[in-house]
This record gives sequence, structure tokens and C-alpha cells, in this order.
Amino acid sequence: MSSNAQAGAVQAANDEDTLETQEWLEALAAVLDREGPQRAHYLLERLIDEARRSGAHIPFSPNTAYVNTIPPGLEPAHPGNLELESRIRSYVRWNAMAMVVKANKHNPPDGGDLGGHIASFASLATMIGCGQNHFWHAEDEGHGGDLVYFQGHTSPGMYGRAYLEGRLTEDQLNHFRQEVDGKGLSSYPHPKLMPDFWQFPTVSMGLGPLMAIYQARFLKYLHARGIADTSNRKVWVFCGDGEMDEPESLGAIALAAREKLDNLIFVINCNLQRLDGPVRGNGKIIQELEGDFRGSGWNVIKLIWGGYWDPLLAHDKEGILRQIMEETVDGEYQAYKANDGKFVREHFFGKHPKLLEAVSRMSDEDIWRLNRGGHDPHKVYAAFKSASDHTGQPTVILAKTIKGYGMGHVGQAKNPTHQQKKLELDSIREFRDRFGIPIPDDKLEDLPYFKPAEDSPEMKYLHERRAALGGYLPRRRAKADEQLKAPALDAFKAVLEPTAEGREISTTQAFVRILNQVLRDKELGPRVVPILADESRTFGMEGLFRQIGIYAPEGQKYTPVDKDQVMYYKEAADGQLLQEGINEAGAMSSWIAAATSYSSNNRIMIPFFIYYSMFGFQRIGDLAWAAGDMQARGFLLGGTAGRTTLNGEGLQHEDGHSHILASTIPNCVSYDPTFGHELAVIIQHGLKRMVQDQENVYYYLTVMNENYPQPGLTKGDEEGIIKGMYKLKSHGKSKNRVQLMGSGTILREVMAAQELLAADWDVASDIWSVTSFTELRRNGLDAERHNMLHPDEKKPQVAYVTEQLAKTEGPIIASTDYMKLFADQIRPFVPKGREYKVLGTDGFGRSDFRSKLREHFEVDRHFVVVAALRALADEGKVPVAKVAEAIKKYGINPNKANPQYA
Repeated sequence: MSSNAQAGAVQAANDEDTLETQEWLEALAAVLDREGPQRAHYLLERLIDEARRSGAHIPFSPNTAYVNTIPPGLEPAHPGNLELESRIRSYVRWNAMAMVVKANKHNPPDGGDLGGHIASFASLATMIGCGQNHFWHAEDEGHGGDLVYFQGHTSPGMYGRAYLEGRLTEDQLNHFRQEVDGKGLSSYPHPKLMPDFWQFPTVSMGLGPLMAIYQARFLKYLHARGIADTSNRKVWVFCGDGEMDEPESLGAIALAAREKLDNLIFVINCNLQRLDGPVRGNGKIIQELEGDFRGSGWNVIKLIWGGYWDPLLAHDKEGILRQIMEETVDGEYQAYKANDGKFVREHFFGKHPKLLEAVSRMSDEDIWRLNRGGHDPHKVYAAFKSASDHTGQPTVILAKTIKGYGMGHVGQAKNPTHQQKKLELDSIREFRDRFGIPIPDDKLEDLPYFKPAEDSPEMKYLHERRAALGGYLPRRRAKADEQLKAPALDAFKAVLEPTAEGREISTTQAFVRILNQVLRDKELGPRVVPILADESRTFGMEGLFRQIGIYAPEGQKYTPVDKDQVMYYKEAADGQLLQEGINEAGAMSSWIAAATSYSSNNRIMIPFFIYYSMFGFQRIGDLAWAAGDMQARGFLLGGTAGRTTLNGEGLQHEDGHSHILASTIPNCVSYDPTFGHELAVIIQHGLKRMVQDQENVYYYLTVMNENYPQPGLTKGDEEGIIKGMYKLKSHGKSKNRVQLMGSGTILREVMAAQELLAADWDVASDIWSVTSFTELRRNGLDAERHNMLHPDEKKPQVAYVTEQLAKTEGPIIASTDYMKLFADQIRPFVPKGREYKVLGTDGFGRSDFRSKLREHFEVDRHFVVVAALRALADEGKVPVAKVAEAIKKYGINPNKANPQYA
């Protein structure tokens, strides 16, 4: 007998009053029989609570027994045709396997496999089939449609089913992971690559669970605000058990429970394996996850054992089977399904003589048939039905499955299974026989896809079930049906005009004024979704609390301490602002839900997420890429942007690289404006592109908390602002002239340098406000590529920055609050023969006054002057001695440490 079994026996033997124990158990059984489990649960909770109040120590345990949550007697009858569903499932399995194996039979001259995964879908097929046949509504007139986040590595199964449905062709399947020529299928769910098919990218792992939680919350938000009826919609999320180790996977489960997201269902595919081996070889991942989710307030449904176990469990009067189930670790469970019935008999049932006796009349084949819950269609349906009907809490289904189910001796439950993408002929034959695919031996080597005749019972059933649920899934809406119009630029008149004499404002304040103007727009106002990660007061946005309210599903249950103030903290059930707390990843997930609402909800929303710029792309870069994949539309705003603007925070809190990170995302349009009028022009243009024209781009804008006078818009500068640069100011008349470029707050230092150059060194200059070095570079690359591929054109294209600077004279100096690489992006497009010097803030941040920081990073007015004089000296226009003179005049220490390493 095992130590745990012995402990159980000792516990029973030490019962001081077995009669009293029996009376309590009989009373509980009577309550369960007459009044049901809910009443029994209530009484037990009352007893435990009373005992604790009386001083009794009752240890907390988040775990229940290692058995199914739903007992056989409470399982609803399965409503479908199980035989037809089994056949359809087998055909999908075959097509998914054939597609991956065929793709990896190619032997390209450059070598290398395409890759692909068979095993993950093999473990999920029963659950995916159940959802497709009975639960997942597509969008139609009577239903807004359920949203399903498919586990990323299971994409072959989705393609295999879509082929049966007639939505994908054999030619497309033959081009799995071969997308360059435009007819292939993406490796994982990628809306960018398959814009009519996939809704959500779920790889990188962990992002799917996180984004789905905020998607479910956003559905509640839309309903509460009266924008869309989402009351009958569900969000289903398929995750791997190994994937739950990603911090993002569990990072927001408390929010889901706190906000009672009963429209959210997680299905965790507990096949006990990750890429390299067992997830918890020495433990039990299902029990661990149950504790995580139950402790966070979720409804947990454990789907562990299939129906073939029911008789054994029913006859387990002494609890020995249950005890062994509890003791056995996942590494052992993996080994059982990697071997055979004889192995299971010896190593599992052989742990106790009475268990061996219980299965003595079962053959090895009978023992091998003992199934896991995730592969039993009856049990799966019961779990899905219970989850779908549950109210008041989010639900997680912990489904035990087998990785590589049905893949035979080469793949099932083996450690390398995840990477399995090639099968030998014998294994293919074994797979065919296991699932009864009607393909003869002489065709096996060709791996033909299988599709029954359209009038076959299987095909009729497949189409009928999806017709009853509104259509096929996955399916993505590329554009919203509704049409909204962007406001005209003059709607932002207050920001377009110069500030009054003596008045100074920051671009952050200008943004708040622009946002308020959009909120006042009768058509667009209700669609604005302001999102903040606990920084409203930092950005001067606390006025929105009272104006539009903070979304809180249960309203405000307290009187705020600042109720007597004009801008008090107001929460409301129909609040418009999403206050996410200190949680950039969650806020970004909310932004993504709103930014893709045109697709998921057929409602165009306009999200504005403003945050400390350092905590944006650096912290949520993977989500920003996912947003690009999902074709998001909206505004991200990096506040207190630049390395020297947030002067008191120091080292890692000062942003000198967010624009470089943003530039790596092709459909992210980024700007670093200096003035409010530039910001207004950019936002109005962005609204036109994203809202009115429904173009699939999103904007990253940096704004500063530094106050200075605003010059206002000069008519005619709009085009340059959008394209990335325009001439702001010319000064001085001299034989020596330079071009000064700057962006963001450092443009102000460039403007001061212009005065010094003229007054101290008789150098004239033109100042260029560069709103986007990134957009200038992209424009230049477009022109360069066009010219390379169209050599016969008489008039080659000219980059915008080249066109503008070609009209000028003198060396060009650029200074920004970002790394030198930011302004260096346009170097290839500077007119040939012109000197181009770049100043930037490479290095770690510092805490000090802004003037000292700009001196430290060598981007202030004095360094701009020195750089300009050096460029003129390099061209022979001024003596080199002038450079040394300037260094001395401005007190610059030429031997100071390089800020890049300081």
C-alpha cells in the first residue's frame, strides 16, 4: 500500500466517533438528494465559516479531487449524431495531417523544412468539433457572433475543416506555409495574412488569453454604453497547458472574475506536454491550474476522465482508484499513453493489488481504451454546456487530453511530438486505419486529402450544423458596414491658432483639447474610448472623470473623497473611460479590442491609449506587433516622451528609443510633433484614414509635458506635417548657411541654436520641423525601390526629404530627443554631396534639470551650433579654429565622457 493510501487508512482508524461521522455523511447525502448540490455547498460554507469564526484552524485548499467536476448522473444527453460527428472529426484530422506532411516533403534547393504541427490539433479535435457543431455562433441577423481564440498551433485543423466546408481549396492546402505567391495558408492564425479568415493572432503564446479577457470585457463595455447588444455573445479561448506558464496567460484572470465576465470561457488543453517534454512531470498541471483559477474566483470545470472510466470509478467504494489517480504525477500519465494497455496495467493499476483485481477481467485492449475526458464527446459536450450556461463568473475548462492523439507509436505522447511534421508510410497507414479513412494502400504515399461527396450524410450534417449556428468559423469582417465621417481640420481651431502672448502649453495639453473636441462630436464622440494606465492626472486628463465617467460594471458604490471638487473621481456603469490601473499590457489589450471593434463587432471605435512613452513599446512590444497583425486602428500616445523631457525619473524611465521600436511595425504610423497645431493636423488626418476611409493603420504619437508658446498653423504646411517635414523658419543673411532639423521638444533647442548661429557666428539657417523621420524614411525607401524596379522610366521618383532639401544649401544638422539612429534613418535620402550630422540621446537616462540633461546628451543649442560649425569647417567654409572657439565660448568640456557609455 502507498504512503498516501496508508495515511488515509490511519485517518479512518483514528476517527474518534465513527457513528457521528456516519450521521454527518448521511445528512449531507440527504441534502444532496433532496435539495441539490447548491444547497449542500451553502451549508458546508456556513459550517466552515462558523468554525473559523470560533477559532478553528481549517487550512485553505483551492483543489478538488482529481475527478470530473460533472458526475455522470448530471451529464446532459448529447444532442448530435455522434457517429457522423466522429467521421467528420476523423476526416479533419486526416486532412490536417496530410497537409503538414505534404508541405514538408518538398526539397527546395536551399534546404530547410517548412515546419508545422500535427500533435496539438490531434489533442483538441474532439473539443473543436463539439464547439463547431453545437456552440459557436457566427454573426448573423439574430446573433452578434461568438469570438473564438483558437490555440495557435492547431491551425492545420482549422484548415482541414475549412477544406471540407468548401471555404479552402486543395491548392491552398498544398501551399501551407507557402505564402509569398499569394495563395498559401499562414503558419498560425494571422489576420494580416488571411484577412477574411482569422480573427485573432494567438501566437506569440500568452497573448491570446490576455487579449481575450479584455475582449470579453470590451463586449460588456459596448453593451453597457448602448453601442451594441452583446448580451448573447461568448468569447471562447483555447490555450495550451504549457502556454499557461507565460506570465501574460494568467496575468488578468483576477480582472475577469472581478468584473464577472460570464461571457468568457477558457478551454485549457491539458495534454501534459510542452515543446521539450512534460509540463509538470513531477506534479499535476490540472490541479495547479485549478488552484490558480478557483483562487481568482473562476468557475472551474475539470474534464479529466472519459466515460470508459465511469464503471471503475463507480465501483471504487474504498477510494483506492481515486487515491492512485491523485498520487500519479503527470510524467507517469504521459508515459501511459506513450505505451500500451499492458504497460498501463503494470504501472498504473499495479500500484495496488485491489486495483489489479478490479481490472483482472479486462483485456489489455480494454485498458488501453480507457479514455481521457477531452477525447470523449459526451463529456466534452457536458462541460461546454455547463460552461455556456454558467452566469456570474468566467469559466475555465481544464480538459485532459493526449498530445498527438491517434498518431501511433511515433507520435502519441512522446516528448518530440510537438515538432512532429513528417511521418513514414507505416505511420501514415496506422493513422489511416486508426481513424477509418477510406483511402487505399496504393494511394497512401500521395497523401490525398479526403472529402466525401456533397450529398453524403457527413457533408449534409456538417453544413446543417453550421447553418443552424449562423455560418462558418473562423471568419473575419474586413470592414465595418457603418460609415463615419472625420471632423474637418477647423474643428480644432483652438489648437491651430497661436497661443496668446505670455501663454505656454505643452503638446500633452494640446492633445487633451483635441480629445475633448472629438468627444463633443455628435457622431464620433460616443465612439471614442480613452484608455489610461493610472496616469490621468499626469497627463492632465482628470477632467474626463466627471465629464464621461470611468467604466465600472457595478457603478460607484462609494462617495469619492474628492466629491466636493470639480473633477471628482466618478465611476459609472456606462462610463466611457477605461482606467486600467498600473497595467500597460492590460490597457494595450483593451486598446486592441477597441481598435479592432470594426471587425469583431461591426462597430467603429476610436481608442486613444496614452501612457508614459517609456512604458509603451518597450513594455508591450509583442502586443503592438499583434495589433499590427490584427489590423488595428487607433491612437497610441507616448506621454512625457524623449530622453530628457521626463527629467526626474532617471535611468530606465527616460525614453530615447520608442520611435525606433515603432518603426519596425509596418502599419504603425509614427510622429514626434513639437507643436499643438502639428498634433491637430496629424490626428485629423489619422481620423480620416482610420475612421472615414477604414484604412488598416494605427498611429503612435509622442507628446511632451514641457510648456512653451505655440506658433499656430501656417496655411499650406499641412502637407509637410503629414509627410514628415516642413520649413518652419528662416533666419539671417550670410554667405554661410546651414539647414537645422529637429523634432519634438528638442526642436526648441534647434530654434535657440538658430539665434546663436546668427548672433555669434554670422551663420544663416533654415529650420525644418520634422514631424516624422520614420515616415520620411518609408517614403524614401518606396521611391528607391520603385526606381530600382522601373529602370526605363524617364523621370525617376524622388524622396520627399530629398526634394525638400535639394532646394536648400549648406550642411544639414538634425537633433532629437531620441537615439541618433532615429534621425539617421533619412541619411540615404539626403542630397548627394551634402554633409549630414546627427545628434541624439544614446545612453542610459539621468535625473537632472532638462537643460543639464540636454547638455549631458549633447543635443542642446550649444551642441547644435558646434555641429553646424564643424560641418561648415569640413566643407572649408569656416576655419576649424571657429569650432574650438565655440566649444570654449559655451563652456563645453571636450574631454567629458561619451553619454552613450556614461
